Amino acid sequence: MTDAADPGMLHVIVMGVSGCGKSTVGRLLAQELGGEFLDGDDLHPEANVAKMAAGIPLDDADREPWLRLIGEKMAGASGTMVIGCSALKRAYRDIIRHAAPDTEFVHLHGTRELLAARMAARPGHFMPVSLLDSQLATLEPLQEDERGRVFDIAEPPEKIADEAAEWLRS
Repeated sequence: MTDAADPGMLHVIVMGVSGCGKSTVGRLLAQELGGEFLDGDDLHPEANVAKMAAGIPLDDADREPWLRLIGEKMAGASGTMVIGCSALKRAYRDIIRHAAPDTEFVHLHGTRELLAARMAARPGHFMPVSLLDSQLATLEPLQEDERGRVFDIAEPPEKIADEAAEWLRS
């Protein structure tokens, strides 16, 4: 689960649809692993943020430069890096893996009802609840040959981060 050049360094994407807890779990996981956390939302170009805020789903062309940037940030990390990124499709994860092949994926999964409730409780976030169904329709679960694991967001974020850290260290 580690980079051959530095056995203590991990590259981790905390993935899932909006409202699953990528930022919360990602920050906790980075702290647990002694690494840095980046929120992929902060790396979106302004045009992407404006589009989502208007309730318009991003398409692959919108996402590609953002995913490439996430891959570059991951590959350029000098230590353990945890990035929160939706990474909804395998093709998106492949873009990240192209830059950082050793990337592990922590997939946060939950029911639509729980996700919608969490999104509704985030005032001022650019991603409206109206885009949740689009994200769920786009989501492609991790495949057997992908380095990753699914975690249930019904569990407390601290428990998820602890279990993910234990898995990543194994």
